[in-house]
Amino acid sequence: MQTILGANGAIGIELAKSLKEYTDQIRLVSRNPQRINETDQILHADLTEIDQVMAAVAGSEIVYLTVGLPYKLAVWEMQWPKIMRNVLDACIAHQAKLVFFDNVYMYDKNEIKNMTEESRINPPSQKGKVRAQIAQMLLNEIKAGHLEALIARSADFAGFKNSALGDIVYTNLKKGKKAQWLINADVAHNFTYVPEAAWATALLGNTPEAYGQVWHLPTDRAMITGRQWVSLFASAMGKNNQVAVLPKWALALLGIFIPTLRELKEMAYQYDRDYFFNSSKFETKFNYKPLSAKEIVEKMVAMGT
Repeated sequence: MQTILGANGAIGIELAKSLKEYTDQIRLVSRNPQRINETDQILHADLTEIDQVMAAVAGSEIVYLTVGLPYKLAVWEMQWPKIMRNVLDACIAHQAKLVFFDNVYMYDKNEIKNMTEESRINPPSQKGKVRAQIAQMLLNEIKAGHLEALIARSADFAGFKNSALGDIVYTNLKKGKKAQWLINADVAHNFTYVPEAAWATALLGNTPEAYGQVWHLPTDRAMITGRQWVSLFASAMGKNNQVAVLPKWALALLGIFIPTLRELKEMAYQYDRDYFFNSSKFETKFNYKPLSAKEIVEKMVAMGT
């Protein structure tokens, strides 16, 4: 049995599809789970409640934690440590392996230009401090020998859910509007394609020697600027290649209409300089070349039409 905690999110949905390569015993767990594959088990659970997490993990060989909480600092501070503690305790109790799907918020802002698994942990934001805290909770259990686990870490998403690239570039162009970009459209920013990230997470979870480590999920290493991303989308969609750059002060206002950008002001440092997520460790281990920016755009446009 392989179990996804947080199965309704962007990664959870695609992960359920990818796990079919390894097992037909997949359990999807969330507050309101929806079956993805015909043979999926579904289980309703609140991950802040330890008894419900214990029941969700029982009988699992591998557990994937892919929860996406509302993008509010107060919610993160209150719920993330509790969820991580519950999941760790349940996996230890039931001797299940754990795969935690993580982001890059804990890295020092000066590491953004070349993020690797060895980048310095020094979160420059309050949300980053929460992410650093819960990742360390997991790493402590690995170090103590209580748990087999790994961290699969992703850059910003290229997709249609929880993705600035989808929300303010693709969606705006589709509506005949100008694409938008955050802070500075002339610096580079690479993105992790959601289906590719899910496929790689499933692969890591089913690779015994991957445990006990942090892994950056496969991400195109080309240094593509915001304007170049917009140009790729505009060309693929047959739309006008224009971009409106949103200054930092506009983020709070825009967040009223676009949930992905709500409370993003403290994360503005990720868009005011080159942002390069380095996945060479994964690429070398699995002899894999990530999809290019052009291929990602073509796939997104094809899926969205």
